[in-house]
Amino acid sequence: MVAPVPEDEERCRLHSGFLRRPFSTPPEATMAFPHLQQPSFLLASLKADTINKPFAQRCQDLVKVIEDFPAKELHAIFPWLVESIFGSLDGVLIGWNLRSLQGRVSPVEYSIAMEFLDPGGPMMKLVYKLQAEDYKFDFPVSYLPGPVKASIQEHVVPDSPLYHNKVQFPPTGGLGLNLALNPFEYYMFFFALSLITQKPLPGALHVRTSDCAYFILVDRYLSWFLPTEGSVLPPLSSSPGGPSPSPAPRTPAMPFASYGLHHTSLLKRHISHQTSVNADPASHEIWRSETLLQVFVEMWLHHYSLEMYQKMQSPHAKLEVLHYRLSVSSALHSPAQPSLQALHAYQESFTPTEEHVLVVRLLVKHLHAFSNSLKPEQVSPSAHSHATSPLEEFKRAAVPRFVQQKLYLFLQHCFGHWPLDASFRAVLEMWLSYLQPWRYAPEKQPQGSDGQARCVSERWAPFVQENLLLYTKLFVGFLSRALRTDLVSPKNALMVFRVAKVFAQPNLAEMIQKGEQLFLEPELVITHRQHRLFSAPTLTGSFLSSWPPAFTDTSFKVKSHVYSLEGQDCKYTPMFGPEVRTLVLRLAQLITQAKQTAKSISDQCRESTASRPFLSWLGFCLSDTNSSYPANDLDDMGQDSIRKTDEYLEKALEYLCQMFRLSEAQLAQLTLAMGTTQDENGKKQLPDCIVGEDGLILTPLGRYQIINGLRKFDIEYQGDSELQPIRSYEIASLVRLLFRLSSTVNHRGLAMRSQGVCASGGGDPRTAAQPLAPEKDQRP
Repeated sequence: MVAPVPEDEERCRLHSGFLRRPFSTPPEATMAFPHLQQPSFLLASLKADTINKPFAQRCQDLVKVIEDFPAKELHAIFPWLVESIFGSLDGVLIGWNLRSLQGRVSPVEYSIAMEFLDPGGPMMKLVYKLQAEDYKFDFPVSYLPGPVKASIQEHVVPDSPLYHNKVQFPPTGGLGLNLALNPFEYYMFFFALSLITQKPLPGALHVRTSDCAYFILVDRYLSWFLPTEGSVLPPLSSSPGGPSPSPAPRTPAMPFASYGLHHTSLLKRHISHQTSVNADPASHEIWRSETLLQVFVEMWLHHYSLEMYQKMQSPHAKLEVLHYRLSVSSALHSPAQPSLQALHAYQESFTPTEEHVLVVRLLVKHLHAFSNSLKPEQVSPSAHSHATSPLEEFKRAAVPRFVQQKLYLFLQHCFGHWPLDASFRAVLEMWLSYLQPWRYAPEKQPQGSDGQARCVSERWAPFVQENLLLYTKLFVGFLSRALRTDLVSPKNALMVFRVAKVFAQPNLAEMIQKGEQLFLEPELVITHRQHRLFSAPTLTGSFLSSWPPAFTDTSFKVKSHVYSLEGQDCKYTPMFGPEVRTLVLRLAQLITQAKQTAKSISDQCRESTASRPFLSWLGFCLSDTNSSYPANDLDDMGQDSIRKTDEYLEKALEYLCQMFRLSEAQLAQLTLAMGTTQDENGKKQLPDCIVGEDGLILTPLGRYQIINGLRKFDIEYQGDSELQPIRSYEIASLVRLLFRLSSTVNHRGLAMRSQGVCASGGGDPRTAAQPLAPEKDQRP
């Protein structure tokens, strides 16, 4: 007998919280009415609960649903649940607003959300439950980062294993493309993209990022899936029978045999991708770690301009893309369009937020700790063996294989597009964190004598050389920014100090210089070494004796790094060459000028405090219109900030002199050449200008000096001191009244004096003293 479906539907809707697993619709009803299946009732009831029930009750209901329902019924609610948590991809729905949720503001909601989304919590149990059944979920390509979207829409799979065998091409065009993702990938895609697609609420501008639920969840996911100690924990079983094996995808994203210094080709990866199903099961234990890192990198760091996207494509990758495009076009029986046509349609003006940069810095710091947790015997390339676990191989390949290139492009984009203000500190600290992996190593660097900075060990020389551009080219980019900022500001002075301090660490400059020398070696030597490295052994004699020595050509590594990031036709500017040295000298000049400016502002502050008029004690704000220096944040922070600025600039100048071996004589000569000496009164000289027909004309240097507050024209009132314009801190009506009173007193005094002179016969009244002030009120 067929049960009445409307009654079943009503019972499911009224089932409060799904405290026990509801009865399912009989098979006869499902066959007779396929559109009235149990998942539709479940989804409708959960959607209704979002309006009718509080947050805590809804989460309790979801926990029961995840525990009681089978994967066949849960897969229908999974996309809706993910979107309701992280918000919609178009940013309209904000979801749980994890980026503004804080424990000290909303402790109950915070603890419930964190427990539900924890790596070992109910939401992950749902993911693994669906993963075990090999469900797939469609993710629209239109919400991917711009370069990836432009490439896929042209039927070109990006050079990332994350997209292989997942793109679903429609038969008629490039619109409506989707990625077929497994539940873990689908969840992580939404989680990572919510950092970019969700706009912060107006009240969230003053929220501290490190206290928010999203930031802490990122840290928990990184610690869980990229552990620095032990191995990745297996997923918890949702059944009471005990732990289940890790549900690996049917086709692993990438075999670990292809990890290493050199990228394998797309064609090779496609072949290995299809044949690796029966590979070593041990590699399945870290597929979640690999997927997590790839998703975070692709979603957070894959935003840059079209020119950068074209530059990063190596000739080998371009050839493979061309081959793939030709095969796709022949399959569709249509001519292949030029790749630039689709890419030119991508004109994404992406500007990352400060919160975005802070999360990326968290990723960078954890990756350094993750990579540095390798056992000592497994760090050197000679220790590689087949016995090495997949997790150890992944630790060795995580940064160079997945992160280095995209992080470099992301930093370049930030250096070129970030506003010239103090918010650049977030980008700066993220860059400096990547440049110092030794800070996150288990063993600490030995402390220098007399409290000096720790010496960078030679162990890190390969990292410095294989990341040469992130040290040298980005340092030049920072110099160009520093030359355009107001170094009198304490926050800007602190940034210059931080960079100079990091690069002045003992032995670091020598490592960078050694890397530049390896890159600038003649090509003939590299060709010979490359032939020696990659040639096969001869068949005569012993196999071991005929094989080349087992060491890596560092010069070839450095060249490969530079060419992979900048292309074969790049024009490299040495960091210790004459061009950069000139920029450093200009920065040293500006530092000297800024120190003098800060000292002059400090002197003026002390003078104004000592000669403070009576009205200032009544609460009126005074400002000196005759001051030679514009207002900045020094005026708001007082003498402590001026002292800090002087200390930051003094130490930064000292560090720059150590790095580039600048002598005191050079600094003194440059100071005089820039005209930074003070005159007899301690005031700055006029801005640089030339004399024209109509007076003084500012030069580009003079305009730069005025914009940055280094110099200013002395604009003073030259008329009668009694007739100065009324100040903003004065009471205009009272000033005018007192001026009329004084004028009347002066006029009457003059008249009485004139009468006295005439009465005594002392002369003509016209020869009497002139009045002290005009009779009429000439003040505005």
